[in-house]
Amino acid sequence: MVGSCSRALRRLGAHAWPLLQGTAAATAAWVIASRLGDHPDPFFAPIAAVVALNASRGERGSNAVRLLVGVVVGIVAGELAVGALGGGYGTLALATFAAMAVAVALGGARITIGQAAASAILTVAVADGQAGPQRLVDALIGAGTALVFSQLLFPPEPVALLRRAESAVLEDMGDGLELTARALERDDEELAERALSSMRDLRDRLAEVSRMRRASRRVVRHSLAWRMRMAPVVRERENAGHLDLLGGSCLMLTRTMLAVNGPDRRRLAPSVRELAGAVADLAKKPGDHQTRQRAADRALAIARRVTGSAPQSQATLAASVATQMVATDVMVFCGVDPEEAAHAVREGSGELHVPDPPPTSRMPFRSGR
Repeated sequence: MVGSCSRALRRLGAHAWPLLQGTAAATAAWVIASRLGDHPDPFFAPIAAVVALNASRGERGSNAVRLLVGVVVGIVAGELAVGALGGGYGTLALATFAAMAVAVALGGARITIGQAAASAILTVAVADGQAGPQRLVDALIGAGTALVFSQLLFPPEPVALLRRAESAVLEDMGDGLELTARALERDDEELAERALSSMRDLRDRLAEVSRMRRASRRVVRHSLAWRMRMAPVVRERENAGHLDLLGGSCLMLTRTMLAVNGPDRRRLAPSVRELAGAVADLAKKPGDHQTRQRAADRALAIARRVTGSAPQSQATLAASVATQMVATDVMVFCGVDPEEAAHAVREGSGELHVPDPPPTSRMPFRSGR
């Protein structure tokens, strides 16, 4: 019971800021519509504002536009049906079908189709047989208020969006490599299956990184507050793109390591555990220069040691190559040029230079929350 309450409080804390923004936007939309409109109950305005802001960070602006299209289509369909047929069940059915059909024809997303239907239903239900164009004005006010909140007042920090997704996937990679190391040490097939399953599950985390890469680009393009930060966002997007390669090499490492038999497993386990530690450390502060430099140096040391050791069999050779791949991908994610990383591993001497990562910014507001 205590654990459930604690998790609920943590979830509430994580969503408190977006909830406050939605509440403020709904209130502002209601006040604006009440003072500018011609009727005392402009409920479309606060509804539109809340629904438009009910999206993941980086997607609220696009969500507002989709919602606005759906609301406009639904209200227009409802008003035309009421104007032509008056009230009644037939009018409701016709308006709902027409609104959804138009939304689909326009290539609308699910939220656009749903909002078109909902707006048509509400329009007919509250119209009392009378057309009311002010409802369209209310919806425009609500969606406009949401755009002001999402694009001007509280736009998400695009680099921070990427860093959160990077941290989550790196943490899972580190956990998967740690499971692999334990499976090798104990020669435990159950742990081996868990390690493989953990690595395969990285697909969802990597998909989230891809989604955040697209979202960060939209934020920079459409938000006035962050438009001048295009260069660091492009750098971090390219950096985050290397995680796909790192995820694939981690899966290959787990598969090849677990294909090794006998005492060779325990001999290979320390390298995997060191890689797990480097990735886990990187997951804590993926945007910190010292953390990246430390992780790159550890990965380079592991790759050099593995390169200098003589393989005992084809299986251990494949495992050594996979270890080098993971180590190299870690270095590349940290910002090291791929050719520089490969050269450093081959030469067995010299140091890596990790460039300063793109900084996050809290200007003009603390919007990275």
